[in-house]
Amino acid sequence: MVAFTKGHGTGNDFVIIADPDGALDLTADQVAALCDRNFGIGADGVLRVVRSAAIADGAAALAEEPDAEWFMDYRNADGSIAEMCGNGIRVFAHYLLWAGLAVIESGSTLPIGTRAGVRDVTRSENGYQVDLGRWRLDGDDPLVTASGLAVTRPGLGIDVGNPHVVVAVASEAELASLDLHRPPLLDPLPPAGANVEFVVPGEPLVRDGIGHVRMRVFERGVGETLSCGTGVAATALAVRHWAGEQAPDNWRVEVPGGTLGVRMFAAEDGEHVALAGPAQLAFHGEIELA
Repeated sequence: MVAFTKGHGTGNDFVIIADPDGALDLTADQVAALCDRNFGIGADGVLRVVRSAAIADGAAALAEEPDAEWFMDYRNADGSIAEMCGNGIRVFAHYLLWAGLAVIESGSTLPIGTRAGVRDVTRSENGYQVDLGRWRLDGDDPLVTASGLAVTRPGLGIDVGNPHVVVAVASEAELASLDLHRPPLLDPLPPAGANVEFVVPGEPLVRDGIGHVRMRVFERGVGETLSCGTGVAATALAVRHWAGEQAPDNWRVEVPGGTLGVRMFAAEDGEHVALAGPAQLAFHGEIELA
């Protein structure tokens, strides 16, 4: 039997398994079984809580930041390995604090290792904020075809530690009409695939110096989810890029599961993007792995 905790960030839900010493070797099939909403616990992904020193991918995290004791081993619902998860890392940090495995003192940060590098988490007004690090336009902007879109649309490729393609739609009605039970088609398909975000601007776009948009997302390896943290950041970055130099650096992005905050800010190594929002633990239990 394996102990687990179920948690979520704005409806983006995860099975959390504590494996501090890296003794558990989860297979892709086991992860998919855990995430199955009919026959398993049900989730968008699995967060394995493991010490950076106990996992091969953690060596790079410790070389970058020796204080990054904990590594977020994140798997998509289909069992595939992912680089980063913006909602997941807030839930991961919340679990560490709840379990007494880490603390975040007032004004301090908690470094967490991920396959996209070390990410620093702090407390925020409504939960936690994570510095997602430097972002970049990836220069490969595919055409996107999706069920419910009358015509193929251009997408903007953005990397925030994992790959995204952001697509602007014309109206709230068009956003609602999308059928994301079917994966959008990207041409050309990025080598590692991509999460695809569909966004409509608020009316007005900017209120009191803060940008407002709505978004739906299809996550690679998962399907449509109620929220995607890195996708929210990519969406705000894309809309700011389209809006031009006068666009704000602070955004509120509404997703089906709630609202998240995004902030862009200058750092020594270039512009960073931060994501802020809630994290909750729903229940705990034990399950037998197949």
